[in-house]
Amino acid sequence: MQTTLKRRVFANVAMVMAWGFTVLGQVSGTSSVAGEWVSLIDGTELEGWVKLGGRAKYGMRDGAIVGTTVPGSPNTFLCTKKHYGDFVLELEYKVHPNLNGGIQIRSRSLPEFRNGVVHGYQVEIDPSPRAWSGGIYDESRRGWINNLRDNEPARKAFRQNQWNHYRIEAIGDRIRTWINGVPAADLRDTMTLSGFIGLQVHGTGRRDPMEIVWRNIRIKELGRHEWRPMFDGNTLDGWSPKPGGEWQVENGVIRGTSQRSVRQHGLLVSDDSYDQFTVRLHFRINQGDSGFYFRSDPVDSAVGIHGFQVELDTSYETGGLYETGGRGWVVKHPADKKTEWYRVGQWNELTVSAWDNRTVVHMNGRKTAELKDDPGRTEGHFALQLHGGQEMDVEFRHLERLVPVD
Repeated sequence: MQTTLKRRVFANVAMVMAWGFTVLGQVSGTSSVAGEWVSLIDGTELEGWVKLGGRAKYGMRDGAIVGTTVPGSPNTFLCTKKHYGDFVLELEYKVHPNLNGGIQIRSRSLPEFRNGVVHGYQVEIDPSPRAWSGGIYDESRRGWINNLRDNEPARKAFRQNQWNHYRIEAIGDRIRTWINGVPAADLRDTMTLSGFIGLQVHGTGRRDPMEIVWRNIRIKELGRHEWRPMFDGNTLDGWSPKPGGEWQVENGVIRGTSQRSVRQHGLLVSDDSYDQFTVRLHFRINQGDSGFYFRSDPVDSAVGIHGFQVELDTSYETGGLYETGGRGWVVKHPADKKTEWYRVGQWNELTVSAWDNRTVVHMNGRKTAELKDDPGRTEGHFALQLHGGQEMDVEFRHLERLVPVD
């Protein structure tokens, strides 16, 4: 583990997966070498693609893929048999003014998830007056996760009844889109790191057929990312406890406890320091007020540390972003005191993505805090907290960091 994690550019060979499941090395369609552009349209046939979902029709015309609606059909998807991790995807499309569609990326169809429904990130095709083309919708899961409500230049970039160009970059947990050269979505999200690409024809009740046409679809593979443990599950190697409370490992779980009489905040601090990263962990707060620190440094005081903290406790404040020894709350908890994303007394998943001057926090897949263009701290240690002056009983497991695969 390096002392400081610096951002790099990655160009690695992608893991090849059989479509939909886990068999390796059996891929239909055009093969590629990492870093080279490869067309996803092969001649005049739809080789390397499979239709899922509804009854819309797909075919080839003049070297382009044509999707045509069928009345009463649910959403239909033409999907690549190959899965992709990190990549740049470019394409052009033309859509009927009354038809919605999209480009699925890192998507899946699994028997155990709603009987095989296509789900995953979708780059929206939206010719309606709303004009959210290029925004990101999570198909059949969470709904909108990066709309274009506040991006007027991107909303104006869509060309009605003309060819529109998309550039889509998915590298690690960052997904970015451009429509006709204008930046549209910029998302940090870790729910899915690989999957197929799909062309969606949205369901409609209209009897007259409508079309979406896609052409010049090409992809450049850039390898993949995966989660690597920061805790070995058996010892506290790589972590150092500070005065206040006790830390121990039980059955793959780090458990921290302290009594109300202990005024000093107890801390378990990573030995290494990090500047840019995406990390995740599971936590369960049985009693007391805890937190996950990042870009922080130990100090000689009762608090014991200064830096950013994701609040973790048994209240609605969980998921907010606080700066100890600095500005206090930088992204406050919900004003309505509702936390539908947090399961009190149960295991919860926390993800923190901190790159450059942007920090994004997710709790159980729901974004709870985002700090943009922040001039504050850019490097420091991770730490788990036991709040002083309280009865504390907290548990942590599956501490992991997202890293590129060489």
